[in-house]
Amino acid sequence: MKMKKLAALCLTAALLTGHTLPALAEVNLVPQDLSSAPVVAPESLQRLSWQPLAASQTQTTKLANSGQTLNAPHIAGPVAAYSLPANIGELTLTLSSEVANGQVFAPNVLVLDENLRPAAWFPSRYFTYQKPGVMAADRLEGVMKLTPALGQQKIYLLVFTTDSDLTQTTTLLDPAKAYAQGTGHAVPDIPDPVASHSREGTIKLKMQTSSGSSILVGPLFGSSGASAVTVGNTAPAAAYSAAPAPSAVPAPKARAEPIMSDTESYFNQKITQAVNSGNIDKALKLLDEAERLGSTSARQTFISSVKGKG
Repeated sequence: MKMKKLAALCLTAALLTGHTLPALAEVNLVPQDLSSAPVVAPESLQRLSWQPLAASQTQTTKLANSGQTLNAPHIAGPVAAYSLPANIGELTLTLSSEVANGQVFAPNVLVLDENLRPAAWFPSRYFTYQKPGVMAADRLEGVMKLTPALGQQKIYLLVFTTDSDLTQTTTLLDPAKAYAQGTGHAVPDIPDPVASHSREGTIKLKMQTSSGSSILVGPLFGSSGASAVTVGNTAPAAAYSAAPAPSAVPAPKARAEPIMSDTESYFNQKITQAVNSGNIDKALKLLDEAERLGSTSARQTFISSVKGKG
């Protein structure tokens, strides 16, 4: 019975991991699946100028044909490149692209680890239309939650649009309909305006620290083992289904020197928090790494936490 409860918790965590998406976004999207992402040569990435972004800062970028570009298949027009701190914990990033003059820039985001290796990809369908508000215009918007692995100093975001995006449009909400909805009046039966997708536009990127992230960016504490949500490996997994069975607890790994008590306490605390939040996948990774470092209590902490959760 206990194993059934553990399996159910693991399945729920795996499903939740793939659902860290904004309202109306593509719920089946797996950001770690890079199979459809544009391939950019490392030397091209190294030549870009990366704009640093600080916590709680909103960066407004005007993309114009005179800006940075990348010579890569399927990427069209100018690109935006951001450098984010990877040593301040989990990050929540809100990216919006404003509609102006009947046009909008349809963003795609490629997340790169400290070594500029692709880690996750958010295609344009992830960024959904949001109707105007008191302080916001019509826009495409999406929220990305990232967990930089320990040991990294920076991670990177590359924002671009594609040739395919330029052939598409976004249907907006007519201002008269928006007014009627806001005031409780009958919504008029009139057609909504349509915005064409453009190479140029204005995007805003806001970064905040968060405790609800789910995408681990970079090798976990220096580990080189393959994992569906740990990136920075030579062959990133295409989807969560390629991961080891979530109900299987990793076997301990031998380590010569004992783990420090503070480090062991840190891992036990993080394992308990991950289980309590339903993120069994993250808890298993923490358990694996703790035992690799020599922990003798992490496994019992994990089991006790799961029993308490069940």
